[in-house]
Amino acid sequence: MAVLEQLTSQQAIDLENKYGAHNYHPLPVVLSKGEGVYLWDVEGKRYYDFLSAYSAVNQGHCHPKIVDAMVNQAKQLTLTSRAFYNDMLGRYEKIATDFFGFDKLLPMNTGAEAVETALKICRKWAYEVKGIAENEAQIVVCENNFHGRTTTIISFSNDPVARKNFGPFTNGFIKIEYDNLKALEEALESNKNIAGFMAEPIQGEAGVYVPSEGYLAGAKALCKKHNVLFIADEVQTGIARTGRLLATCGNCSCENKNCSGEPEVKADILILGKALSGGAYPVSAVLANDAIMNVIKPGNHGSTFGGNPVAAAVAIAALEVVRDEKLAENADKLGKIFREELGKLVEETKLVNLVRGKGLLNAIVINDTEDSDTAWNICMRLRDNGLLAKPTHGNIIRFAPPLVMNEEQLKDCISIIKKTILEFDK
Repeated sequence: MAVLEQLTSQQAIDLENKYGAHNYHPLPVVLSKGEGVYLWDVEGKRYYDFLSAYSAVNQGHCHPKIVDAMVNQAKQLTLTSRAFYNDMLGRYEKIATDFFGFDKLLPMNTGAEAVETALKICRKWAYEVKGIAENEAQIVVCENNFHGRTTTIISFSNDPVARKNFGPFTNGFIKIEYDNLKALEEALESNKNIAGFMAEPIQGEAGVYVPSEGYLAGAKALCKKHNVLFIADEVQTGIARTGRLLATCGNCSCENKNCSGEPEVKADILILGKALSGGAYPVSAVLANDAIMNVIKPGNHGSTFGGNPVAAAVAIAALEVVRDEKLAENADKLGKIFREELGKLVEETKLVNLVRGKGLLNAIVINDTEDSDTAWNICMRLRDNGLLAKPTHGNIIRFAPPLVMNEEQLKDCISIIKKTILEFDK
């Protein structure tokens, strides 16, 4: 194998800027190694990772069990397409459906693909089971949602940056206010063509908005009353991130009986991705029971890479790590410490308005306007002090470290964050 020339950070940034599409605005740090809760840049400086690749790396960077599963399977068989069976997919499907308490799993690769898949399943169920006239089905979604960036998904986004100059858009969606059961009830009662209601249990990209207690249970009850499918997009909140196996926790396999959160709310359609692979490989999935999933027949939906042997092996290992290392319980315990300690900043500085979150998905709201660069500049200072985080929606900083973090490491990170913000406030 040829040895690649070592790049400096600036050389790597210059290459991306010249040859890559400018569809991201990364924090200027060039990473070359990861292990557990740590990342290293090309110059060898170590950082705490407080983004976890948007919660894809819940199990920590380069977890040896997950990497070994990927490497060993890659040496054996990588891809057959779904034109043939392979000896790993069925094993993964059984483990995952048992893990989350559903009858069937439809494997895909990315979160956005899984969302698109869930929408198609919901519509097909509406026509063939509920009896809505073809092409008349509507799906209710929430304002300020983030479900991906495909053309269909941005059709029901209200982010102008994601939408402008990408139309015409897909019809069939009704937007209502998040965390508003009255708005959902009115939508369901006024329209007999509603097939489903899709929501994030916590709106991550919007700034880690945690809904009111009872919202998810109330939404599920309204959906059941009106024969509408409740679709939970847990691409970011699932796989132990919020202190439970799922934020909705319809099947609380984490066995954490004292964990914080709502009562069990089982989605009719569950969407998973990101940490389903521990960040080692693109793996996503849609889960549902037979009464819903059986509307999908050969030729209705598919993916060349979806359900490939490497993905199956990686996902099995990733779920076993979550279970064996009790990552949901750890996220719950550390999350409480994090919010308690960071909450003190609200009293110590006018720069922080609010701390919110659940488990190890948290955010602080900076006392500035959304179009300011204050949160970005704080993240730059955090980088200088050895911790990587990223703003969202201008004045909000999301904090989501790998769930393998221990209490000593967390307290070190809390000290870095507090010190940085208090210094920045001077």
